[in-house]
Amino acid sequence: KRFIVSAAIAEAFSARFVERVQALVVGDPTAATTQIGPLARADLRQALQSQVERSVAAGARLLCGGHPLPGPGAYYAPTVLADVRPGMAAFDEETFGPVATISVARDDADAVRLADATAFGLSVSLWSAAPERARHVARQLTTGAVFINAVTASDARLPFGGTRQSGHGR
Repeated sequence: KRFIVSAAIAEAFSARFVERVQALVVGDPTAATTQIGPLARADLRQALQSQVERSVAAGARLLCGGHPLPGPGAYYAPTVLADVRPGMAAFDEETFGPVATISVARDDADAVRLADATAFGLSVSLWSAAPERARHVARQLTTGAVFINAVTASDARLPFGGTRQSGHGR
C-alpha cells in the first residue's frame, strides 16, 4: 500500500501506476470480472475517507479516486496519493481499503529511512534491476520479511511474522 519510489523513476512510475489503478474493475465481489469489492462496513469506508482527506489537507496530492462510490455497499474508488510523507495519515496509519501512497526517495538511504518511518513492519516487497543492490538495501530494513522482486507471501509451513506493531516472533 505504501510505494517508496526512486526519484529517478517516480514520474514515470506514478503515471503508469495511476493508469493501471484507474482501469481496475470495481463491483460485485462474486462476479468473475471484479477486481475490487466493497469494504466490510460503511464506517470503515468513512474512516478511509478521513485518512485520505487528512492526508490531502497535510499536502498529499490526489492522483485518482479519493471518494466513496454511490450505490449500495461500502464501495470506495481505487485511490492513489502522491507526495506522501511521514506525519500524514495515509503514511502513518494502516489504510484498510483501496488506497495506495507514493513517496519519493532521493537515494537508497532515503528509501530505507522512509520504509522504516512506520510503527509497522510485517514485510517489504523490494523491486530492483540490480539484485546485489536490493540485497544491500534489504539488510538495512527493519521488517519481518523482505521479498526481492516478488510480492509478499506467506506459507503456513514456514515461520512468518513482523516487527513493531505488526507483531514479534515467529
